[in-house]
Amino acid sequence: MQSVDRTEKEVLCSLTGPVVRGKGKGRTVGMPTVNLGITEEMKLPPLGVYATLVHRGEETFMGVTNVGTRPSVDNEERITVETLILDFSGDVYDQEITVEFYHYIRPIRKMESLKAVQLQVEKDSLVARAYFSR
Repeated sequence: MQSVDRTEKEVLCSLTGPVVRGKGKGRTVGMPTVNLGITEEMKLPPLGVYATLVHRGEETFMGVTNVGTRPSVDNEERITVETLILDFSGDVYDQEITVEFYHYIRPIRKMESLKAVQLQVEKDSLVARAYFSR
């Protein structure tokens, strides 16, 4: 479990649901993500990439979450909520998690390759870590 100081940080929104299987493309470049099962009733934050906290039972982890389409990976128009949980390895499929959104990092943009996506997510992870360490 990570120690994260949330005393002065405002939650933009929070989503709770099961982890569902995605296409597994992030795993091929060493960044496995979890996909939150979303419903039409959920009020999603504006599309983009966020610094988030992920709660699974009593555990809390920092994360980087993409809300929106995945233009670098596929041409689907379907909105997804996909999180790279930092400093975590394990299986959370079919488990319920809560994702709390704290800080908007950037808009979604198309990149030329999965490697470019990986490099950008590494930068986004540094932003998330810095945000939660303040």
